[in-house]
Amino acid sequence: MARRAGRRPRSLVSKLVLLVIVFIAVPVALYHTFLQAELERRALLISNVQEQGRLVAVGLEPFLKQTDPSPLPTLGNELQRFASTNTRIRVLFRPADQSGVSNFFYVAAVPTVPTAILEYEREELMRQGILDSVAVTCTGNLPLANRYRDPEGREEVLTSITPVLSELGCWAIIISHPIESFLGTSLGQPYWMRFEVRMAAGIYLIMAALTLIVFLSIRRSVLRFRRLARDLRTGAAAGKSFASQNEIAELAGAAEEFDRLVKSLRASAEAIRHAAEDNAHAYKTPIAIMRQSLEPLKRIVTPEDNRSRRAIDVLETSIERLDQLVSTSRRMDEAMAELVDPPRQKVNLSRLVHRMMVAYGNLMAGHGLHLVTTLDDDVIVRASEDLLETVVENILDNSVSLSPPGGQITVSLRRNGRVAELVVRDQGPGVPPEDLDRIFERRFTSRPARPPGGAESGGLPSKPSLHAGIGLWIVRRNVEAVGGWVRAENAPNGGLIMRLSLPLVA
Repeated sequence: MARRAGRRPRSLVSKLVLLVIVFIAVPVALYHTFLQAELERRALLISNVQEQGRLVAVGLEPFLKQTDPSPLPTLGNELQRFASTNTRIRVLFRPADQSGVSNFFYVAAVPTVPTAILEYEREELMRQGILDSVAVTCTGNLPLANRYRDPEGREEVLTSITPVLSELGCWAIIISHPIESFLGTSLGQPYWMRFEVRMAAGIYLIMAALTLIVFLSIRRSVLRFRRLARDLRTGAAAGKSFASQNEIAELAGAAEEFDRLVKSLRASAEAIRHAAEDNAHAYKTPIAIMRQSLEPLKRIVTPEDNRSRRAIDVLETSIERLDQLVSTSRRMDEAMAELVDPPRQKVNLSRLVHRMMVAYGNLMAGHGLHLVTTLDDDVIVRASEDLLETVVENILDNSVSLSPPGGQITVSLRRNGRVAELVVRDQGPGVPPEDLDRIFERRFTSRPARPPGGAESGGLPSKPSLHAGIGLWIVRRNVEAVGGWVRAENAPNGGLIMRLSLPLVA
């Protein structure tokens, strides 16, 4: 149980971040793995076609090196021996008395190719710098994997250029293959441009998108539930339910259970209110009867009969104490009901506080106190007038009871951003710093205990204190029930300051 209580909540956002990392890492790893395999396959394929080009050059070399007769007239027929359906051979020649790349010219091709295509290919070889090394030494086999499209739209891959040096000049034997012969490889193009790679990437992206959509829809439903729970707490969710806000079938059962829980809490709060009211009435009636029954006894007991007088005073004190306990119990039950299901109506706090200050004016004047108010107009909060009246009444009663004659009580109400701030300041003795938060605890009081008896009472028990230590407890419970907070602090020049903050109606 201790381990379960200490378990930290885990956010869905962290799971989403981890999911995104996995979605990125997996295709990257797979891509590099398959790319390496493709590079090895491509290298093997290029090696094969390069070897084929070298063999063609070896076969043609004796023919090209002859000078008498010149190989040019019969070169095309000689190339037929080495050409095939998937192998195309072209021969460029540069005379011995010339140099440079631009002096290479096509002299033969198998299969036969139009002159325009040959000239286009020669310009491409020069533009890409492929002929540069051949032009310098006219030696060495030059491996290639260049993909290009001829003027007629046919795609080919140049696989090798083999130079042959003779007395007549420099011959360059170019081997190429139609792109169809390399289907299934990425030869001549980036690996990511392969159809299979693009198709796999598309399927993976669709799968990742669907997964993220499902994940985000679940998270959105959870967040919608949270907003609805907040609106239910603040009273802004009139007519809404969890079931009506749910969009995921698998969460329908949970939404229905939440709605039942809210309904049960509201019913419980209403039952607590009714029970508190019924119990109070049930106890108040016999208490009133007992109090009335004491009146005849008080009249018939003579002042000299101290024993009877003491018995009557004890009974009267006990009845008042019992009456106080009944009232306290009712207030505590009502406070608990407000915590479970606080009422949420729009309340003009400015008018409410102003009306209460007018009512408290005569009470404070009777105690020799001065009341100073500073109230902003039309400060609207969401609560109930009864709840807020209880809060303000308990705070003012506390301030009045602790203020010395001639003291001043200041009440201010103002807007501060998105909250309303109510501040009550008195000039009483204040509260020990270590008790500033404890005064909001139930049954806690820092007031000095009254003596059990005194000369003024002739040694009889004193009247019970009206302060049971629940007034400020009710204040905090009610304020927190409507989404606010309250705190106490000692004023620099003496006295106590009570600060309340309540959310404004948007």
